[in-house]
Amino acid sequence: MNANAPVVAQEVTTQNPLLPAGYDILWSAVCIAIIAFFLVKYAVPRLTAMLDERAAKIEAGLAQAEKAQRAAADAEERIASELADARREAAGVREQAQEEGKRIVAEARGKAQTEADRVTEAAQRQIEADRQAAQISLRTDVGMLATELASRIVGESVTEQALQSRVIDRFLDQLEAAEAEQGAAATTREA
Repeated sequence: MNANAPVVAQEVTTQNPLLPAGYDILWSAVCIAIIAFFLVKYAVPRLTAMLDERAAKIEAGLAQAEKAQRAAADAEERIASELADARREAAGVREQAQEEGKRIVAEARGKAQTEADRVTEAAQRQIEADRQAAQISLRTDVGMLATELASRIVGESVTEQALQSRVIDRFLDQLEAAEAEQGAAATTREA
């Protein structure tokens, strides 16, 4: 047995313990080839189709995102344009309202001035009419008083109309002359 023992030791020593036996390598290679065949035949095409589909979806999503960005940019430009138009329109409306307000105020002032002028003119006419009525009444009253006074002074009744009128006119002329002298004296004192 001793003679056989060294041969076994030689066989064991000639074989690399890190490498498997040749038949294990052969059957492992056959199994790997069969698995690779099924993977290449069935799994890889499905995986490739799935990856292609996913890439198409990603590209479609990117295209849609670009389209949405362009639409957003267009909408933003349109909104900015409409906002600028609205601001211009608002400024125009504001200016028109200010002009309309000025026109209304000017028109109201004109109407008020016309009304004030009319009222002033009517008041002036009324004052002039009242002054003339008062003058006539005063002339009549002063004439009556002057006639009565002249009758008492003369001692006779002054009944003749023409005489009475002359006496009244002369008396009023004297009163007016006296008033004019007093007015001139007051004016010279003030100066």
